[in-house]
Amino acid sequence: MSKVKRIKGFADMFSPESDTFTFMETVAREVFGSFGYKELRTPILERTELFKRSIGDETDVVQKEMYTFDDRKGRSLTMRPEATAGVMRAYIEGNVNASEQISKLFTFGPMFRYERPQKGRMRQFHQINCECLGPDEPHADAEVILMLMTFLTKIGLKELVLEVNSLGCRECRPQYNEALRSFLANLNKEELCEDCRRRMDTNPLRVLDCKVPGCKALTESAPTIIEHTCETCRTHHDKVLSTLRTADVPFIQNDRLVRGLDYYNRTTFEVVSNAIGSQSSVAGGGRYDGLIKQLGGADVPGIGFACGMERLALMLGEREVVQPDFYIAVLDENGLEDGLMLAQTLRLAGKTGDVSFASKSMKAQMRQAGKKGARKALILGGDELAAKTVVVKDMETGEQTTVSQSELIEHI
Repeated sequence: MSKVKRIKGFADMFSPESDTFTFMETVAREVFGSFGYKELRTPILERTELFKRSIGDETDVVQKEMYTFDDRKGRSLTMRPEATAGVMRAYIEGNVNASEQISKLFTFGPMFRYERPQKGRMRQFHQINCECLGPDEPHADAEVILMLMTFLTKIGLKELVLEVNSLGCRECRPQYNEALRSFLANLNKEELCEDCRRRMDTNPLRVLDCKVPGCKALTESAPTIIEHTCETCRTHHDKVLSTLRTADVPFIQNDRLVRGLDYYNRTTFEVVSNAIGSQSSVAGGGRYDGLIKQLGGADVPGIGFACGMERLALMLGEREVVQPDFYIAVLDENGLEDGLMLAQTLRLAGKTGDVSFASKSMKAQMRQAGKKGARKALILGGDELAAKTVVVKDMETGEQTTVSQSELIEHI
């Protein structure tokens, strides 16, 4: 019978790779908790309508990348391609804004997009997401960015570049869209990719986000949105930037930074790095005032970000393997239960390690202790069982000492 293989673009994750993800989640909980954030867990499956209404019909995510199917009752369901829409749905459905003015939420979990698998990008990938709902002040934007940079620094990343832009608001964005359409109308459409030709009329801002080199070159002299923002948006953006300067967080004003999802407005930001080859985004986000209202909730402002954990893991490399404290080698079959109880005593005392489940030869068990990377091998033979002692062997030096079991915890 042939083996059942995993699906292309989906990965199994063993230690030490999984240890890196656990490390990132642990640091994230510590950092985000210090900023007052609480963890939220949302479903992997949502109604397809949620993503069409939030992300936008003209995005590549909705048009090309979603895992969408009908359930047995004919309802269209989608495996979440990103986290923010699900958080908004949960926030609205839970009527959270009625009980608190500001909600700070973070989530971890797998996301799903049907795209070409490549280094650091799989069809099932994992994200860390943070959302700050309620405040519309620029200091809230700055704090979110500061928290992101604190997290990335705490996990050990260096040589990061923070890029920032403003996308304007519902009042000034239409004026910029018209200016951009006028510019695009004078280009040779045949030199643009098929996606950009479609977006010129439906969502011209997305043309600036195109990664095709020819399109980027053609739109290099396009008008910038920062030149067309209203006074309120300019004041907001200037305050965000001045707060970052006060906090000594270096940044670059990137006039072409528009992000890939339709719900962003005003502050948008991205953190990029050259650590895994060509410059690529490792985290990004922005403000999405109006999204909650658009999804049927109250008119609550919001700002957030997402980190792709696979990208971060590539930059971090493998975690250093933590050596277990002990491996108990049981040489007498009658002592297997004693060995298990001794291991349990040590674990309850905060030590880590394994115990033999069978009384194999000394050579075989020392080999196993070495494979496990244990610092100490604890040897239980017939004599040790009778005397309530254990032989402690230092696996690095080979030195052996006989110790009373009652003093073992202190000894190792």
